[in-house]
Amino acid sequence: MAAPRLPQLPPHDGPVLSVVDMHTGGEPLRIVLSGAPAPEGRTILEKRRWVRDNMDWLRRVLMFEPRGHRDMYGALLVPGDEEEAHLGVLFMHNGGYSTMCGHAVIALGRFALDYGLVKDPQGPETAVNIQCPCGLVRAFVNSSGGRTGSVRFHSVPAFAFATDVTVDVPGYGKVVVDIAYGGAFYAFVSAETFGLDVCSSRTRDLVEVSAAVTESVKAQVKLNHPDSDDLAFLYGTILTDGKDSYSDDPTANICVFAESQVDRSPTGSGVTARVALQYHKGLIQLGQIRTFKSGATDSLFTGKAVKETACGNFKAVVVEVSGQAYYTGASSFVIENEDSLKDGFLLK
Repeated sequence: MAAPRLPQLPPHDGPVLSVVDMHTGGEPLRIVLSGAPAPEGRTILEKRRWVRDNMDWLRRVLMFEPRGHRDMYGALLVPGDEEEAHLGVLFMHNGGYSTMCGHAVIALGRFALDYGLVKDPQGPETAVNIQCPCGLVRAFVNSSGGRTGSVRFHSVPAFAFATDVTVDVPGYGKVVVDIAYGGAFYAFVSAETFGLDVCSSRTRDLVEVSAAVTESVKAQVKLNHPDSDDLAFLYGTILTDGKDSYSDDPTANICVFAESQVDRSPTGSGVTARVALQYHKGLIQLGQIRTFKSGATDSLFTGKAVKETACGNFKAVVVEVSGQAYYTGASSFVIENEDSLKDGFLLK
């Protein structure tokens, strides 16, 4: 019997984009291997702006249908501009470009070792320095028997931006939220405020509430970040089960970010921000490990504050988040010039 032939594309015009697909806690990550032009810019934030302004076709092609879907997430690898960085990365999603993504960092830690981006890896745990738009994130990748495994990472300084902020949310009245930063800014509020449960309520209802809160906070609260104005935007809203005090039991949340995109994982940057918020409120101590559960998939991350630091005038902490990513496939996508839908589309 003849060996099976790998599928081959027939002759076509247009570029070919090669990717590796992974997921962390159910949240997808599409890593661009080849076919994309090199972004211009000296710093990673300059590269992020250049891609947004000049190369957004790549995001639409790989994130949108027919090659992706509304909740696809992507990573474009770029050279880091910090000497310690093994790689740099730009994150992309249905609405644009994030500044931090924890589930992607966990996946990229494995990817960096498996694809030879780190010279002389040292088992059983290898450090991988990943420069994100928010700054340098240090990942630590476990490996055994030639296979990579779980990953933990240390965040950029994370902090509570404001607590007990009252915003007027159309259709819901006055709502009290907390705002915290974990590489990106999030608004936090208990789902119970709206008579919902993050684990059992309909996703559509959770999305509707979260989107309303996000828009209200954006309109009514001015954010700032000591390092760059590029970091000073609200990425999304995280609904929680309200169980913020320290406990050995998991605490659940669900994150709705960008253009009503639902994170299937517990959200790495969201866990970072939530740990910083709990530490700020005195609800957890340094080194206390909490388990965070996704209300969407029941997948788990752990998080803990490992040391105090500062970010401008904000008292901050470095947070360690741990999780596991898995490979789901590798693909080559083509863009045929005569295809009227070649640029991608989303159904609303």
